[in-house]
Amino acid sequence: MQETMNTTPFEINMAEQPAALRAIAATKLDGDIVQALQNPWERVIFTGMGSSHYVTHPIWRHLVAHGLPAWNVDSGVLLDSTGLLNDKTLLVATSQSGASGEVVALLNQRKAGQLRCGYVLGITANDASPLARQADGFVNIRSGDEATVSTKSYLNSLATLFSLRGSLLGPSGKEQENTEQQILAAADATERLLQSLDVRALAQQAIAGQGFRLAAVGKGSDVATALYAALITKEASKVAIEGYAGGEFRHGPFELAGPGLTTFVYGLNRALPDAGLVKLAKDVAATGAQVVAVGDHRLEQAQHIDVAGGDEFVRLVLGAVVAQKIAVEVAKANAVVPGAFAYGRKVTTSL
Repeated sequence: MQETMNTTPFEINMAEQPAALRAIAATKLDGDIVQALQNPWERVIFTGMGSSHYVTHPIWRHLVAHGLPAWNVDSGVLLDSTGLLNDKTLLVATSQSGASGEVVALLNQRKAGQLRCGYVLGITANDASPLARQADGFVNIRSGDEATVSTKSYLNSLATLFSLRGSLLGPSGKEQENTEQQILAAADATERLLQSLDVRALAQQAIAGQGFRLAAVGKGSDVATALYAALITKEASKVAIEGYAGGEFRHGPFELAGPGLTTFVYGLNRALPDAGLVKLAKDVAATGAQVVAVGDHRLEQAQHIDVAGGDEFVRLVLGAVVAQKIAVEVAKANAVVPGAFAYGRKVTTSL
């Protein structure tokens, strides 16, 4: 993708994602960090804010599926629930800036002796940040500077967290090799998708007319993508959209269905189809709403954006890229500069 006079900082950062993924692919964890991860922790808690919180959902699912006592807690909630932390807790804190207000507050409380934690692992792009300085160990996600909405940092945080899984469960050289290959494959696929995907007409249709509504839905690890999609679309386009974890949409939000609703359904996987997610998509479409299926499982009642579904990491990366492209085009259809902040800013330090 070539930078032009009409290319926004958000889109420039999107175009930099393949290179950022390749930069993180060969990164090896420090030996001290690997040793810390392999300790018999009483519990492992993943925390962050916004997209840095959502990105931890897949690793949390992976660990609990293997019997590890893992938690996934928003940093703001964790500040109100510090009893979850003790000397036998591994806390994995993710923050692109390393300076998110809630994460820094947790670190400062630990420094002041107001809470206990066995080990803090920081995941950040800024090695001079409070998180990098105060954590017991940290991993630089190597995504570089980001101008607006989370793009490179989300993908590279996802790659870093996938790289931690082997150490938390018992590493092997082959697992590390496979992770590197997955990341490189995702970089290549991202490059192709950025060049080929055109969602302008879809975005214009989604916000046409009075009373339009937008939703994003995912199940399993793809919950992370749905929540991320909703967050960055709000930030980038100033259009209201909510993200839901699968069946959540049936419990109240389903009343928003019907003509005027566009629902983006992430993670429709032909190899491992989720019957509940497929049925939800069909039921929403039956109300006259527009359903956009993101995955490789085609539904007759839906528009379709083809995303490879076989490899979980590649699928999650490509789903996030689809969400970015949609956010850009919804912003343009809404006559705003994609990713330009009106009231907030890139790093939220206030509590």
